[in-house]
Amino acid sequence: MAFPRARLPCPCGELRARLIEEGRFEETGDDRGGAICSPRTGTCQGFERQVPVALVDVAGLVPGASEGRGRGNAFLADLAGCDALIQVVDGAAATDVEGNPIAPASDPAAAAASIAHEVTFLTTELEQWIAGVLADGWSRGVRRVQAEGERGLQGFLVERLSGLGATNALIGSALDALRHEGHDLGQPWTWGDEEMGTLAKALRRGLFPLHVAVNKLDMAPAGVMDHLSLEVPATACLADMELALRRADAAGLIRYRTGDTDFLVSEDAPLSDAQRAALERMRGALSTSGGTGIEALLDAVVFGTLDRIVVYPVQDEGRWVDGDGRVLPDALVVPAGISAKAVAGRVHSDLEAGFIRGVDGRTRRVVGAEHELEDGDVLKIHAKT
Repeated sequence: MAFPRARLPCPCGELRARLIEEGRFEETGDDRGGAICSPRTGTCQGFERQVPVALVDVAGLVPGASEGRGRGNAFLADLAGCDALIQVVDGAAATDVEGNPIAPASDPAAAAASIAHEVTFLTTELEQWIAGVLADGWSRGVRRVQAEGERGLQGFLVERLSGLGATNALIGSALDALRHEGHDLGQPWTWGDEEMGTLAKALRRGLFPLHVAVNKLDMAPAGVMDHLSLEVPATACLADMELALRRADAAGLIRYRTGDTDFLVSEDAPLSDAQRAALERMRGALSTSGGTGIEALLDAVVFGTLDRIVVYPVQDEGRWVDGDGRVLPDALVVPAGISAKAVAGRVHSDLEAGFIRGVDGRTRRVVGAEHELEDGDVLKIHAKT
């Protein structure tokens, strides 16, 4: 589980201001920068809500994985439930594609070339895997295309790739992208390896949008990010430093949140001179790099590539609490444009099945099943259960 910061402030700030204005705010010890919500998962500090997203550590890949070598089949099975991929690469180029230690790159151009090689390796394996799935049963697909045309092709692709998360909308977008890029693949029954490879590449982009985490930036040759030329987005990261800072924060030695560019050392922290020196080195690296990159990476993937928003379901549209009186306990990360009824389903399937109406927590306006929610919305759900 990871907890990126929502892009908009937590609504508990608005609720606090309203309660103060109405003279109904009960002051308590404020150790969260004014936040009054009660997150079930994640945290809220200074009205910056950290929201839950699932991360899956998948099996590593080796050359030939699409043919079953190594743990390739396990890796590909893991991907079926994922919305996006984060490929972690060694910014210092001190490991090969099989994870074996090698001499690190001596200049940024060489390191960038090594990173590009790793990315190409992964995308090629994925495309070969998709092409293999399509080839199995392609003759049946051809007959369907001959009978139904474009609709038949799209239906066949959805059927073959549904286990990987393919939908009509996703497949349609991939085929549209091919046309917009000027690809004329001809009639499907004439396709060879080249045409199937072009189709597999378009499908891979839709099924598995990729973001590269260039790790160990502090060990990489200076300027490596400037030399990168990839067709997928990349973010520089300092994962080891992020872990060390989180552990120090959990131990009460410092105060640090993912995404911060600095931290506070606790006055009574029992730190040795060596530990203080290490923290100062980390402080300098944070200042130079603008953070560890982990928050920037998660933000780019979740709220950028995947176009997710955050909504807050509540049981009381006035007090913004659940049945136990907890303020805004749940922050759901959902696709942009999601309907009120679909949000109900994210809370519980019974609420979606018995959906009657929703109520906007800010305006108190009644909304219907197909009402599209916006980022930061607070929603009360009425349903027959």
